[in-house]
Amino acid sequence: MLVGVHERQLDEKGRLALPSPFRTDLDERCYLVLGEDRCINVYSRDAFEATARDIADRVRQGELPMSRQRAIAHSAAPVTIDKQGRITLGDDLRQYARLPLGAKVVIAGNIDWAEVWSLENYERIASDSRGLMAGGAE
Repeated sequence: MLVGVHERQLDEKGRLALPSPFRTDLDERCYLVLGEDRCINVYSRDAFEATARDIADRVRQGELPMSRQRAIAHSAAPVTIDKQGRITLGDDLRQYARLPLGAKVVIAGNIDWAEVWSLENYERIASDSRGLMAGGAE
Protein backbone atom coordinates (compact mmCIF):
# COMPACT_ATOMS: atom_id res chain seq x y z
CA MET A 1 0.00 0.00 0.00
CA LEU A 2 1.21 3.45 -0.88
CA VAL A 3 0.37 5.81 1.97
CA GLY A 4 1.82 8.91 3.55
CA VAL A 5 3.02 12.29 2.31
CA HIS A 6 6.60 13.17 1.42
CA GLU A 7 8.12 16.43 0.22
CA ARG A 8 10.86 16.22 -2.39
CA GLN A 9 12.54 18.38 -5.02
CA LEU A 10 12.88 17.82 -8.76
CA ASP A 11 16.44 18.12 -9.95
CA GLU A 12 17.46 20.09 -13.04
CA LYS A 13 17.09 16.99 -15.22
CA GLY A 14 13.50 16.32 -14.12
CA ARG A 15 14.45 13.46 -11.80
CA LEU A 16 12.54 12.82 -8.61
CA ALA A 17 13.68 10.65 -5.70
CA LEU A 18 10.87 8.39 -4.57
CA PRO A 19 10.33 7.88 -0.85
CA SER A 20 11.99 4.62 0.22
CA PRO A 21 8.71 3.10 1.52
CA PHE A 22 7.23 3.47 -1.99
CA ARG A 23 10.13 1.86 -3.84
CA THR A 24 9.39 -1.65 -2.65
CA ASP A 25 5.76 -1.51 -3.79
CA LEU A 26 6.66 0.05 -7.13
CA ASP A 27 9.47 -2.42 -7.92
CA GLU A 28 12.10 -1.27 -10.44
CA ARG A 29 9.63 -0.38 -13.19
CA CYS A 30 6.49 1.72 -12.91
CA TYR A 31 4.10 3.83 -15.00
CA LEU A 32 3.51 7.57 -14.90
CA VAL A 33 0.06 8.75 -16.01
CA LEU A 34 -1.82 12.05 -16.03
CA GLY A 35 -3.87 12.17 -12.85
CA GLU A 36 -6.92 14.14 -11.87
CA ASP A 37 -6.55 17.70 -10.56
CA ARG A 38 -3.17 18.17 -12.34
CA CYS A 39 -1.12 15.55 -10.54
CA ILE A 40 0.95 12.69 -11.95
CA ASN A 41 -0.11 9.20 -10.93
CA VAL A 42 2.66 6.68 -10.29
CA TYR A 43 1.51 3.06 -10.66
CA SER A 44 3.35 -0.20 -10.15
CA ARG A 45 3.34 -2.32 -13.29
CA ASP A 46 0.73 -4.68 -11.80
CA ALA A 47 -1.52 -1.85 -10.61
CA PHE A 48 -1.32 -0.08 -13.98
CA GLU A 49 -2.15 -3.24 -15.91
CA ALA A 50 -5.12 -3.96 -13.62
CA THR A 51 -6.36 -0.37 -13.93
CA ALA A 52 -5.96 -0.41 -17.72
CA ARG A 53 -7.87 -3.70 -18.01
CA ASP A 54 -10.65 -2.36 -15.77
CA ILE A 55 -10.97 0.82 -17.83
CA ALA A 56 -11.00 -1.13 -21.12
CA ASP A 57 -13.72 -3.44 -19.76
CA ARG A 58 -15.79 -0.48 -18.59
CA VAL A 59 -15.43 1.20 -22.00
CA ARG A 60 -16.60 -1.99 -23.73
CA GLN A 61 -19.61 -2.12 -21.39
CA GLY A 62 -20.48 1.52 -22.11
CA GLU A 63 -19.78 2.70 -18.54
CA LEU A 64 -16.91 4.99 -19.56
CA PRO A 65 -16.25 6.97 -22.75
CA MET A 66 -13.45 5.92 -25.08
CA SER A 67 -11.83 9.30 -24.36
CA ARG A 68 -11.06 8.11 -20.81
CA GLN A 69 -9.23 5.05 -22.12
CA ARG A 70 -7.34 7.17 -24.64
CA ALA A 71 -6.33 9.70 -21.98
CA ILE A 72 -4.80 6.92 -19.87
CA ALA A 73 -3.16 5.10 -22.79
CA HIS A 74 -1.80 8.21 -24.48
CA SER A 75 -0.33 9.72 -21.32
CA ALA A 76 1.16 6.54 -19.83
CA ALA A 77 4.95 6.49 -19.69
CA PRO A 78 6.81 3.42 -18.44
CA VAL A 79 9.84 4.42 -16.36
CA THR A 80 12.62 2.62 -14.55
CA ILE A 81 13.60 3.52 -11.01
CA ASP A 82 17.36 4.12 -11.01
CA LYS A 83 19.83 2.90 -8.37
CA GLN A 84 19.31 6.10 -6.36
CA GLY A 85 15.54 5.51 -6.28
CA ARG A 86 14.76 8.24 -8.82
CA ILE A 87 12.33 8.43 -11.71
CA THR A 88 12.44 10.95 -14.53
CA LEU A 89 9.32 13.01 -15.17
CA GLY A 90 9.00 13.84 -18.87
CA ASP A 91 8.30 17.35 -20.12
CA ASP A 92 4.64 16.67 -20.98
CA LEU A 93 3.89 15.26 -17.54
CA ARG A 94 5.72 18.06 -15.76
CA GLN A 95 3.92 20.72 -17.78
CA TYR A 96 0.54 19.13 -17.07
CA ALA A 97 1.26 19.01 -13.32
CA ARG A 98 2.86 22.49 -13.37
CA LEU A 99 6.20 21.23 -12.07
CA PRO A 100 9.15 23.32 -13.29
CA LEU A 101 12.64 21.87 -13.06
CA GLY A 102 14.04 22.36 -9.56
CA ALA A 103 10.56 22.71 -8.02
CA LYS A 104 9.58 21.35 -4.63
CA VAL A 105 6.91 18.67 -4.98
CA VAL A 106 4.76 16.46 -2.81
CA ILE A 107 4.56 12.71 -3.32
CA ALA A 108 1.45 11.36 -1.63
CA GLY A 109 0.24 7.79 -1.39
CA ASN A 110 -3.28 7.03 -2.61
CA ILE A 111 -3.49 3.36 -1.52
CA ASP A 112 -3.00 1.69 -4.95
CA TRP A 113 -0.81 4.40 -6.51
CA ALA A 114 1.21 7.47 -5.59
CA GLU A 115 0.55 11.02 -6.76
CA VAL A 116 3.12 13.71 -7.55
CA TRP A 117 1.82 17.23 -6.89
CA SER A 118 3.02 20.80 -7.05
CA LEU A 119 3.04 22.27 -3.53
CA GLU A 120 0.21 24.65 -4.42
CA ASN A 121 -2.10 22.01 -5.87
CA TYR A 122 -1.38 19.63 -3.02
CA GLU A 123 -2.26 22.23 -0.40
CA ARG A 124 -5.57 22.86 -2.16
CA ILE A 125 -6.61 19.20 -2.39
CA ALA A 126 -5.31 18.42 1.11
CA SER A 127 -7.40 21.26 2.51
CA ASP A 128 -10.48 19.97 0.66
CA SER A 129 -9.81 16.44 1.96
CA ARG A 130 -9.38 17.61 5.55
CA GLY A 131 -12.69 19.46 5.25
CA LEU A 132 -14.41 16.24 4.16
CA MET A 133 -12.88 14.29 7.02
CA ALA A 134 -14.05 16.96 9.45
CA GLY A 135 -17.63 16.56 8.28
CA GLY A 136 -17.78 19.16 5.52
CA ALA A 137 -19.88 18.79 2.39
CA GLU A 138 -18.56 16.76 -0.53
